[in-house]
Amino acid sequence: MKSKRILVWFRNDLRLHDNEMLVEALAKSESILPVYFFDPQYFHKTRFETLKTGIHRAKFLLESVAALRLSFQKLGGDILLVNGSPEEFMTKLVSDFEISEVYHHREVAPEETLVSTRMEDLLWKQKINLKHFIGHTLYNKEDLPFPIKDIPDVFAQFKKKTERDAMVKSCFPSPEEITFVENEDWGALPTLEDLGFEVNTEDFPPFAFTGGEDAGLLHLKELLLEGAEIHQKPVKNTGGQQGFSSRLSGWLSLGCLSPRKVYWKLKAAEAEFGGNANFNQILLGLLWRDYFRFMFKKHGISFFQEPEEFEKEFFSPTENEHPDLIKWKSGHTGNPIVDRYMHDLNVHGFISHTGRLLVATFLIHILKVHWTNGAVYFEEKLIDYAPASNWGNWANVAAAGKDSKTKNTFDLEKQIKLLETIVPDPSLMA
Repeated sequence: MKSKRILVWFRNDLRLHDNEMLVEALAKSESILPVYFFDPQYFHKTRFETLKTGIHRAKFLLESVAALRLSFQKLGGDILLVNGSPEEFMTKLVSDFEISEVYHHREVAPEETLVSTRMEDLLWKQKINLKHFIGHTLYNKEDLPFPIKDIPDVFAQFKKKTERDAMVKSCFPSPEEITFVENEDWGALPTLEDLGFEVNTEDFPPFAFTGGEDAGLLHLKELLLEGAEIHQKPVKNTGGQQGFSSRLSGWLSLGCLSPRKVYWKLKAAEAEFGGNANFNQILLGLLWRDYFRFMFKKHGISFFQEPEEFEKEFFSPTENEHPDLIKWKSGHTGNPIVDRYMHDLNVHGFISHTGRLLVATFLIHILKVHWTNGAVYFEEKLIDYAPASNWGNWANVAAAGKDSKTKNTFDLEKQIKLLETIVPDPSLMA
């Protein structure tokens, strides 16, 4: 029996393709009300004096939401944009629109999980069910060859067993027809200024990333065609060169691209053109994303080997004004490769995975600054920030994660040796 109306709460799932939540809502309702909340808590300052969301990711987010809105408008409807938190407005929406059920994608990191828990409690008081979907991973948890509690903590073991014994499901199709709840005012898309940013024309380079499902699919198509034509090994990362990077992560982090869509498009390209090292790197990146999400699902904050120290540093940071931290953030450490990467991060909101490992190594093991300071700075600056991947990678570099001693995870000696081969530039030390 169909529910009359279902509210579809979009979070980091800003797409029509391969969206099980949307497909099921359409199958079980007479009409749907898509909603996106611009939650103020994601645009405030942290206790580290960094922004929860920096200007590059905010711009990418606005573009992605605008693109989803356009997709719904082409189908004769829209998405309700709310300037406020779900805790503040959801119960009123449910009442005003006579909603029978709310669908959403559940996250795995502590802060995002807490939002779901609070909303579940609030809706339950209205006798409304909040249904959870997990649509951010390549593998569904029920398709893994082990229950969540038994997932290997060592990435190499997770990779081996998953690739051998699990299957990647096919993608859900994009809906061709949608019946929307009737609504007169769908809300305005906020500007960067509305979200609290002071915008200058030089804030964004002319070749900045563009958010949205169509932009992500186009980038994926061009990436696979380029890989098919070149058939060359990735460029070696030296002297600040970015080397090969798929640059898919921004669209993946906001759910403009489904990991399964990337996987099956890549497999089709391999079948037509043959495999290559760059394609393998994309697949490896998808597996790392899954690993970190499942680690946080399994362990929560206990993913960190010293959770008490983590909580102490996270809730009472002591190094905000550390001079070496300030130089690292601004790209004035005197190490050319580190400074080049930090400049790129600040200007573009993106650096390659190799670059992230190098600058993290330098901050933690050379400058001796606690790793949480770097993690929150990346949280502000990265377009592709995803809590599990960001905090998981930083913890591994700091030897504070569950897989800190695995060679496949992070080769500290190799990273330090590369850093030490770079001759410092005295002019950058000021």
